[in-house]
Amino acid sequence: MPPLPSLTSHYHQLLGLPPNWNVENVTLSITGKQIEIRLVYTDKQAECPECGQLCKIYDHTSEQQWRHLDTMQFETIIVARLPRCKCKEHGVKTVRVPWAARHSRFTLMFESFAIELLMHCSSIKAASSMLNLNWHAVDEIMRRAVKRGLNRRESEAIAYLGIDEKSFKAGQHYVTTLNDLDKGRVLEVVEHRTNEAAKALLESLNKKQQEQVKAVSADMWKPYANAVEELLPNADLVHDRFHISKYLSEAVDAVRRKESRELDQAGDKRLVGSKYVWLRNPENMREQQKVELSNLMACEFKTSQAWALKNMFRYFWQLGDTDGASFFFEYWSRRVDEVGLTPLIEVKELLQRHFDHILTYFKHAITNAVSEGLNSKIQIVKASARGFHRFESYRNRILFYCGKLNMAISS
Repeated sequence: MPPLPSLTSHYHQLLGLPPNWNVENVTLSITGKQIEIRLVYTDKQAECPECGQLCKIYDHTSEQQWRHLDTMQFETIIVARLPRCKCKEHGVKTVRVPWAARHSRFTLMFESFAIELLMHCSSIKAASSMLNLNWHAVDEIMRRAVKRGLNRRESEAIAYLGIDEKSFKAGQHYVTTLNDLDKGRVLEVVEHRTNEAAKALLESLNKKQQEQVKAVSADMWKPYANAVEELLPNADLVHDRFHISKYLSEAVDAVRRKESRELDQAGDKRLVGSKYVWLRNPENMREQQKVELSNLMACEFKTSQAWALKNMFRYFWQLGDTDGASFFFEYWSRRVDEVGLTPLIEVKELLQRHFDHILTYFKHAITNAVSEGLNSKIQIVKASARGFHRFESYRNRILFYCGKLNMAISS
């Protein structure tokens, strides 16, 4: 029995259909908890999807289905045979429909709802369950959303960039991220951290954007420097102070481990279990930890000397100009040589080799603190997914949740 005219008109308005699409039938399945809305194209002509010219209808495709927003808790499916028009220039082409994106099996309204839900849901699995979709369907919705957002971002000027790496799989398998330090967002993600990967990262910016970059904060990894020099003609490279602090902390720990082993062989356990005392900055210590550090410093360990040199270097970043910074670094380097601890000497020599790009901090005063914050968000994304097998899925998740993209269906 055909539906009442009021029902077809009702669904026509709800779907926002143009006059050349009619609701032919609405079928309700109580047992299947599903509503099927069958549409039909009524005109004898249609616009070519390539050039927009009005062309005669050639034929229709076989039936296709699109998932729509639920109606009163009933899964709603749109069914239609799409018209194909014959264009003099482009041949036979399938006409685009007003309710869905090309190659999508979901309506625009459903995709918009899915994107909003995914942005606010604690995990993909939870969102998939609420949407009644499998992982692959959700992944496809997110992929299209990210692509849409990236296409809309091409013309934006970006002054300060951060380059950082993040683990992908077990072992030495990394992805490299390009971050906008001003807006706190991930711009692009590439697999590995090679010369080719670093270049691909910066090539994701168009030529105008590359020329507008003023400075890049990055680790002292050679491929990063090579890519910046080759592709960003007006940008200074600023070696990140937090990575430098990490190298100094690792040097202190190397001294502690060696000294602890030597003392332990002689039956002296004073350095055993003291690792995190040496790694914390004094202002972050609890009162008990300050007392413990003071007692250890009084023992005049080599580790104490290494810790003092590490903390002395923190004053480097407080100096107001390159002249004062250069003078301080020369003094600090002499003290490192006098103490003669190999791990500290190796860090000092590393800093000397890259000193020009460390001094640029006093011109731009940027760090990768924003990148570290984004890395924490990426870790949450990775943990909620319990890892990724494919890089492309990992990239899409990072850009979806950390890219601050405009992924809206209509814009």
